[in-house]
Amino acid sequence: MTAPGVVATADAPAAIGPYVQARIEGGLVWCSGQIGLDPATGVLVPGGVAAEARRALANLDAVLRAAGSGLDRVLKTTVFLVDMADFAAMNEVYEEAFPAPFPARSTVAVAALPRGGRFEIEAVARLAG
Repeated sequence: MTAPGVVATADAPAAIGPYVQARIEGGLVWCSGQIGLDPATGVLVPGGVAAEARRALANLDAVLRAAGSGLDRVLKTTVFLVDMADFAAMNEVYEEAFPAPFPARSTVAVAALPRGGRFEIEAVARLAG
């Protein structure tokens, strides 16, 4: 049984630490970071940053849908990249995933990400309705 306000779906990877996939509070969905893990296997998808970004965005979409929201309702994202040289490739995938007007976004370079990932995204979205 899931606690009130906690979002959990098998269509996205289970948390790999002491956190939840998302929380609902104040009409908003606060999503934890998603990396390019295949939810069926728990393994990072092959193919580099673009493939990881596509999978992570699909995971984020699954969490948002489970919460009663969607990528079209995202207000703000934070993207974490291990290598800023991947910015252009990430940006192409990001632009395909989000409809205009795009969410506000920060992109931050980090030393490392869980499971050896190269891309992570977290988001805040409005609930539908």
